Amino acid sequence: MPEEIFPLIDESGRVTGQATRSECHSGSKVLHPVVHLHVFNSQENLLLQKRAMNKDIQPGKWDTSVGGHVNYGESVEDALYREVREELGMENFIPKFLQSCVFESDVEKELVYSYKTVYDGLFKFEKKEIDQIRFWSIPEIKNNLGKSVFTPNFENEFRGFL
Repeated sequence: MPEEIFPLIDESGRVTGQATRSECHSGSKVLHPVVHLHVFNSQENLLLQKRAMNKDIQPGKWDTSVGGHVNYGESVEDALYREVREELGMENFIPKFLQSCVFESDVEKELVYSYKTVYDGLFKFEKKEIDQIRFWSIPEIKNNLGKSVFTPNFENEFRGFL
């Protein structure tokens, strides 16, 4: 299977080049785009996914409802809908754009396009990338911040605007 190719971008989101997934996650800190969808239910609880142990970054940590890379040649919106279908099997949802921000870790630098939606339907996910999903109350999330339960990226977003 060929390695995924991601667009390289500037902080305004303009494409400046391309690189493989491994190049983007090698510590090179080349900026590449990702999409996140925060799924709330009508009781205002937030769905989180527990990352599978075979993930190359932050295995076994709780993370945003949906998160994934934008592929080279793909729009941010197309990537969002693709990732939501792949990860949770959701088809009928209305995303609301929250913000974009740069997140940098030891191994990568991403421009994160964050969205949210309210959804009370069914989810369908494969155990390949996600170990489990569940809704968390906002107080429950706040009580677990800084305890290595969540990914740093999720904590950054939660503290910043959720």
